[in-house]
Amino acid sequence: MNDGDSDDVRRQVLLWRLLGHVFDAEEQPALEAASLAVVEERGLPAALLDPGVSVDTVLQRFPDLEPEFRDPLAGGDDGDRVRRTALVSKLLLNAFCTGSGDVSAERLATWQRDAEWLRRALGACAGGGPGQGEASDDPRGGARQGPGQVSGEGAGRGRGSGAGQGFEVTDADLNALLATLEGDLVRRMRLREVLADPALAARLTPSMSLIEQLLRDKHNLSGEALANAKALIRRFVDEVAEVLKTRVEKTSTGKIDRSVPPKRVFRNLDLDRTIWKNLVNYDPQEERLYVDRLFYKHTARRTTPARMIVVVDQSGSMVDAMVNCTILASIFAGLPKVDVHLIAYDTRAIDLTPWVHDPFEVLLRTTLGGGTHGPVAMRMARPKIADPRNTVLVWISDFYDDRGLLDDFRALYRSGVKFIPVGSVNSSGQASVDSWYRQKLKELGTPVISGHIDKLVFELKNFLA
Repeated sequence: MNDGDSDDVRRQVLLWRLLGHVFDAEEQPALEAASLAVVEERGLPAALLDPGVSVDTVLQRFPDLEPEFRDPLAGGDDGDRVRRTALVSKLLLNAFCTGSGDVSAERLATWQRDAEWLRRALGACAGGGPGQGEASDDPRGGARQGPGQVSGEGAGRGRGSGAGQGFEVTDADLNALLATLEGDLVRRMRLREVLADPALAARLTPSMSLIEQLLRDKHNLSGEALANAKALIRRFVDEVAEVLKTRVEKTSTGKIDRSVPPKRVFRNLDLDRTIWKNLVNYDPQEERLYVDRLFYKHTARRTTPARMIVVVDQSGSMVDAMVNCTILASIFAGLPKVDVHLIAYDTRAIDLTPWVHDPFEVLLRTTLGGGTHGPVAMRMARPKIADPRNTVLVWISDFYDDRGLLDDFRALYRSGVKFIPVGSVNSSGQASVDSWYRQKLKELGTPVISGHIDKLVFELKNFLA
């Protein structure tokens, strides 16, 4: 057996042990002993085999391993394949071996940091092609399910060749899988007890899974627990709002208004036009261009007053959209000459417009779960449409709803309202939309938007332009 074959056997031992820990709680003594021999042979610590030891703890004891954890495939084909398999196995082990039973706040925070190390490693292993996500600079910042996390639509393919040498996984797939694991950990927490203890509550890192649980349970909280829950929700809302605000600001609003004289400042100087218009003043003997008039670029924009009505399905399946879209509505409400109205519904509808500028207050007034009955929301939204051609209606739902609602959508569309149906506006883009409604809305000429929230921002900015 040559060295290559021997290394393949060693890697198989490590990978079979990893699968055993993830899918079978019972340890296999032979695999444990063989795996320990492999890591020790490569000069690696035995702590790599213990799912109870976090990546942060390993790096505190063995700081020289940090570059390899950040980019396990940095050595390419020339690297030690057994060593990198051991390191990647540690990342996968800590992310996917979540155990059973109650989960403490410290355990959740540790898992979030380990999951972020995995995100970073897969992001580093991916090449530089389109759709590659980038992890945050600090992997200890905690895993987060929201607009600020790793995103992309392409598949990231790792460097190298052979089994286990590369990765082919989309950011959306990874985010959705880690969000599911995190949601399970949150559900296994004794959250009310954790929130009642300020020291334990302080260890919680806000994430979409945690916020969903807090919103569902907020009516059962009081005193210290309720105050800590509100603090976590406020912190998460503020963090997501900063990310979304940046994305909204990246796209300009409105068309250039040439009736407004340009400001005569250096940054607006139109150098090409100035040279062209002054060519008649060129002196060939002196080889000089004499400029007697400067030209400036028009930058003033005309913003047409517009009304934006956002209707959000607040049933349990739409919590991600509920959080993101209430924050997005508050950002657009802060733009000049944009009149934003917000309605949330399940079997009843509630007009949240008075609080549209404060998404935190909006979320506290919602009740997640229950059934879905869109007609009640439509009855509340229709009177708000005064000027159809200057109104955009964003309807966010999974559309498992009354089929008669389609007639209302048709009527709105034909009246001139800019109708935008949205099935999912989150980082992972994972959502189940009723196939009947998806097809009917596509035939109407208003296909359902699904995927990253940037798609919705693009549509809204185009309407306001």
